[in-house]
Amino acid sequence: MEKYFGESTPKLGFGLMRLPKLGGKIDIEQTKKMVDMFMEAGQTYFDTAYVYDDGGSERAAKEALVDRYPRESFTLATKLCAWAGNHSEEAAKQQFYTSLERTGAGYFDYYLLHALQKDNYKLYDKYHIWDFVKEQKARGLIRHWGFSFHASPEILDELLCEHPDAEFVQLQLNYADWENPNVASRANYEVARKHGKSIVVMEPVKGGALADPPKEVQEILKAADPAASFASWAIRYAASLNGIITVLSGMSNVEQMADNLSYMKEFKSLNESERTAVRMAQEKMSGVKGIPCTACHYCTAGCPKKISIPEIFAARNRQLIWGQLEEGRTAYEEVIKGLGNAGDCIACGQCERACPQQIKVVERLKECAEAFRR
Repeated sequence: MEKYFGESTPKLGFGLMRLPKLGGKIDIEQTKKMVDMFMEAGQTYFDTAYVYDDGGSERAAKEALVDRYPRESFTLATKLCAWAGNHSEEAAKQQFYTSLERTGAGYFDYYLLHALQKDNYKLYDKYHIWDFVKEQKARGLIRHWGFSFHASPEILDELLCEHPDAEFVQLQLNYADWENPNVASRANYEVARKHGKSIVVMEPVKGGALADPPKEVQEILKAADPAASFASWAIRYAASLNGIITVLSGMSNVEQMADNLSYMKEFKSLNESERTAVRMAQEKMSGVKGIPCTACHYCTAGCPKKISIPEIFAARNRQLIWGQLEEGRTAYEEVIKGLGNAGDCIACGQCERACPQQIKVVERLKECAEAFRR
């Protein structure tokens, strides 16, 4: 393998987007245990964002990590989301200072322009955010900077031509989306590497979907290695690519942390027989007709009808992927208690503009409303 920026970074990153909850709030004590397990295993990369859990993720990073470990013993990444909240240059730049205050980190090892997509990436130019992060690096408040990306290879190529000093990119890479035209994992990976950029991987388990894949995929992977968890296949697949800084896993409990560390503490790339099994799994996944939601919840923040879109899609996927018709209906009816139902959608389109998976959310909600109608 060629030499690249970040190659010595441990290949499992702790994504702080889906932290454990207790009583509707982040379970700090369990998060501390997970941080301790992660650090004791020699892992160092933590990833949060200004918008994660309405700031709760950054505060949890302070309480569970920054306040408890020497600053030089870990690396912390966070992100500036120019399209969040009240759009203005001042508000966007303020996110950086708010993140410093929330985390108490003093500086960020990695800082990212967050979730660049077709409908928002020009905001980062309009608000002069590219220059702003470089100014913070010059001040010593950022060590390395880049951006996370959810759009076409053509736009990625355009951005990297315009901003060749970006040190890394964060991409959605997983075996299910490798040839998915809406995500373009392979094509975006190839563009990044063509420009010599190192990559942080997000959504390697596709929002948890690859931790519990369809039955046909499970049979293939179990036949190849009965002892390996399904999540391990997805994370090792991404980590085996060249140019990877780390692979983020949004672990939500101690058990998930223990499983991930069991095979990533002493990471080994997939061998040829394992690659063959993944190729077979990819072929089966290409025929799955579920809704490709990763439960990032970017769609829900501005929903005027307070529709819990990811949970509704998860209920529908129980029917589409697993054939669990009544279980899906029961899950749906539980989700909509006190919230908007799928049929309440007024087609304002804000969800589709926010969706990094390019899902036709309005259309799929109509489908869900029809499927769950008594």
